[in-house]
Amino acid sequence: MSGLDRVASPCVRNCCLDDEDVCLGCFRSLSEICGWSVADDRERLSCLARAEQRKAAKKSPKAQAGAGEPTGGISP
Repeated sequence: MSGLDRVASPCVRNCCLDDEDVCLGCFRSLSEICGWSVADDRERLSCLARAEQRKAAKKSPKAQAGAGEPTGGISP
C-alpha cells in the first residue's frame, strides 16, 4: 500500500483520557495513539479492533450499571 492508502486514524479530535489512559473519543490507549504514526497497516487494523471492543464494553448495559450513582452512600 502506498502512503495514501494507509489505514486512517480514528481520531475524532475529542481527546480526553480516562483513568486507564484510554481516549474517550477514539477508544485507543495512549500507547496506541503514540505508536500510530509508525504502525504498519496490520498493526493499525489490530488497534482499531481493540478500540472497537473497548467502545462496545464502555457502552454495554453492564458497564453502565452503577454509572451516575454516588459512591460511599453520600449524596451531594
